[in-house]
This record gives sequence, structure tokens and C-alpha cells, in this order.
Amino acid sequence: MDVSISRRNKENIRVTPVLQQTAFWSEVKRLQGVSSRAFRISVNPNEADGTAGNDDLTDDILVLFQDIGDGYSIAYVPYGPRLNPGEENFGPFLEELSEILRSYLPEGCILLRYDLLWRSPWSYDKNRFNDNGDWLGPPEQKSQEIRVNFPTRYWNLKKAESNILPADTVFIDVRRTEDELLGSMRAKTRYNIRLSRRRGVEVVSADKTSLDTWYMLYRETCRRNKINLHGRHFFRAVAEAAKVFHGDSTDVELLIARADGKALAAMFLVTAGKRATYLYGASATGNRNLMPTYALQWDAIKRARRKGCREYDMFGVSPSADKDHPMYGLYRFKTGFGGYIFHRMGCWDYPLNTGLYEQMRTLEMGRSGYHV
Repeated sequence: MDVSISRRNKENIRVTPVLQQTAFWSEVKRLQGVSSRAFRISVNPNEADGTAGNDDLTDDILVLFQDIGDGYSIAYVPYGPRLNPGEENFGPFLEELSEILRSYLPEGCILLRYDLLWRSPWSYDKNRFNDNGDWLGPPEQKSQEIRVNFPTRYWNLKKAESNILPADTVFIDVRRTEDELLGSMRAKTRYNIRLSRRRGVEVVSADKTSLDTWYMLYRETCRRNKINLHGRHFFRAVAEAAKVFHGDSTDVELLIARADGKALAAMFLVTAGKRATYLYGASATGNRNLMPTYALQWDAIKRARRKGCREYDMFGVSPSADKDHPMYGLYRFKTGFGGYIFHRMGCWDYPLNTGLYEQMRTLEMGRSGYHV
């Protein structure tokens, strides 16, 4: 493939609905202690199909760098590259891009990790669905690697042991009327939305600089679900970056659902380009019979619609209705609001130091990866 790149000012990268590829996200990560660089990519027009929504075959890419100690680091591309070369060129494109990027990366960088937003080619395969229409997911790791590497020169692309950002999500078309949106939901979801209103739940846009209420609910959610707890600085970075980029193609709202003056659920709603994203969510353990999370999501969807968004990203579900999957509860809740499930390819690695990469890969088998 004919790929070329050049350095790009992070503050001036192209506006995109992909939140994790925005200047705003670069600032969030800087405040969280993660450095980044931006590049402009150009591809021969005969070798790409532009299906990622680009007007031409030139686009920007944001690369984050995670220090893992002893002078080593990981280069990570969150939900990128956006430029889509077509399924038959996935491997050659990533290979050439990686080889060109190699000289721009810090000394001691072990690998390039792409969290690919391209639709998984296995989600088109009818043989990967069961009789109920549930997707069975991609095949085993080796089969995936053979398919992606087959047209490459070096066969160096590896499927990562785990994904960092959600590979499966629900998108809702919010260009429809409120009645149409409600009509596309499950009956139980509509009922719970109306029930929350009858029981006095209201949703307000809170001051993003006052995170105490959010953090109280978040800490309670982590304790209840036995998940790792981020420090306050992690979310303060989102609020601080929002001040810098407010009105500049990115908008952040901290929404809180409450009843009788008590906070019951909260979420960060982030709008980038024409997409609104449900970024982080939390809820209280008590008063769940008031259905505050249903009120919260419905309010967020309506806000996205009023802002002129095309779609609302529910941000993360299990790939199918598998009751044994740890994200099945999210699948049931989020798919109830309508929309369609989109299956991405997930994380793929291009090792730059083979020996150290294999050591890291072995360690990652018992972990969930480096979250950057």
C-alpha cells in the first residue's frame, strides 16, 4: 500500500465523532498523565474505500503513550485509525502504517496497539450466528491472525489478549422523533422510563467542577460490582479538559438523576462531532425501584437529539445475549433502548520488540491490559 504520514499539531486535529481521536481526548489523557502525539495519514485513493466517513483519503490519528517502567512504553491508538482501507487491505494498511510510525515513536516503545473501530469482518459471516440470531463472536485468535495477515509481507499483526475500549456497542439513531425513539424500545424499557417519571425522578445537568456527588455514586458502583476504583483525578481531568474545549466541537455534561433531593444515578454525556457518547455511568444501590438509570438514559438521548447529533453511542455491551458473559446485564439494559449492535475488531498489536512483546503478552494473559 502507498501510505504516508506527517506530524500534526494535536490542538488542530480534525473534528470527528470518534471521541477518543479528538484534541479533547488528548487533553484528558495529558491531565491523567498520559502523553500523546498526532499524525496526518494519507493513502493512495486506489487503495482505500473511505467507509469510515471521510471526505477524502487523508485523516488524522492520535497516538497515546503509556510508560510501563524501565524506559519502556506502549504506543496505543484508541479507536483508530479512522481511515478505512477496506477489509481486504486491513493487514497491509496497518503493516505499512506501523513501519512508517516506527521512526516517530520513543526509544523503548515495545509495540503499537490499535483499538480498531472497523466493523469486524466476522460480523458479516452468517455462520457466526446461532439459530436465535445471536452473534457467536470472532473465531479463535489464530484464525483471526491468519485472515488479517494473509496479504501482508511480515505477518506481524497479533490479536491482543484483551480489548481496552469496548469492541461491541449499541448505536441509536437520534434523528428520529421522540415518539419514534420510544416506539423502537422494548415495552419494558418504555414502562420503566414512564415509571421513573411517575415516581418523581428528575434529571439535571450538574456543575462539572463539582464531582463529589458523581464520585460518591461511582465508588458505590465499584464496590457493588467489584471493579477497580479510579481516583478522583481521573474524572477531574474530564471536567478540566471540558473547560478548555467547551463549545469547540466537544461538549461535556454531568447528568444526575435524583428524587426528593437525593442523587440516585449519574453519567458523563460527551458530544463530539455529530455523536453523543455515554462515557461513564454510576448508580446508587438503594432506590432502584425508582428506575433512575432509565430516566437518565432517556434524558441523555433527548439531549443528544436536541444538540443535533445523528447518533447516540451506548458505549459497551456483551457481543450477544449470553447470560454467562460479565457484560450481559449491560446488554439487556442498553439494547432495551432500541438501536443496533455494532461489532468492532478490537485490539490488534504490531510488535516492535519481539522478545519484550512476548514477555508482556504472557503477563497480560492474567490481566485486562494496560488501560490508556
